Amino acid sequence: MRIDVEDLVLRYGDVTALDRLTLSLEGGKIYGLLGRNGSGKTSLLSVLAAFRKESAGTVRIDGQPVFENAGLTRRVSLIRDVGETIDIGTVEDALYFAEWLRPNWDAEYARTLLDTFGLTPKAKVKSMSKGQRSAMGVLVGLAGRAPLTMFDESYLGMDPPSRYAFYDALLADYMAHPRTIILSTHLIEEVSSLFEEVVIIDHGRLVVHEETQTLLSRGTAVTGPAEQVDTFTHGLTVLGAKQLGPTKSAMLYGDLDDARRRKAVEAGLELGPIAMQDLFIHLTGEPK
Repeated sequence: MRIDVEDLVLRYGDVTALDRLTLSLEGGKIYGLLGRNGSGKTSLLSVLAAFRKESAGTVRIDGQPVFENAGLTRRVSLIRDVGETIDIGTVEDALYFAEWLRPNWDAEYARTLLDTFGLTPKAKVKSMSKGQRSAMGVLVGLAGRAPLTMFDESYLGMDPPSRYAFYDALLADYMAHPRTIILSTHLIEEVSSLFEEVVIIDHGRLVVHEETQTLLSRGTAVTGPAEQVDTFTHGLTVLGAKQLGPTKSAMLYGDLDDARRRKAVEAGLELGPIAMQDLFIHLTGEPK
């Protein structure tokens, strides 16, 4: 499903959560949605899922307005950090309601995921641990196979083995059943390999929307003798640096042309990639 957002504003009283945000996402890709706490990630996803009405601007999915559009929202799934489950009944009850709400529901796949995440059909949802509720939420998101599926930090309560089981399941099912998936996360290094494109927002505004590899190509680690590193990086954007004895490593942001790369090699410097998390920290500034 294609998403088109233009001049989107969302206010909570006097607080502006989204500030004239404009963004277009093609269908059939996995997107990473990144931002600091309070940046507007949850607000954006809530508007896309029609949980909230925009204060101004337009939001369209496959060319249709979202809010109060029941035919469209049945094809949109937002799994929040508390999971998309109810506080009454059992796991079986929750799956029954999910199947009733989701036209693309795959009951057989849901049963497979119960085993994957170690969930018991007769267990009471209200008595579940946070990790179990998180697993229940991602199960509903995966088995629902909504053409637009969004996970808003919904897997944070899961332990590392369960999270990695989720990542594997998501990628495998996406390959078998392509759809538009948005992952909002703070676990950038853990999940970034899934992203085809990255969207970074800060203070309700768009900072970056690029293909993952394009964004990563803008960061370079330069390592070598401290004096040569300082000379090479003079005048460039340096994200940070570390030094151990005479050896220094500096993180650069920006494209390096072939001539500058040759100059690094001639100076005996080693060039390498830097992590997406370091780029994210630079692009969103220092913590407030």
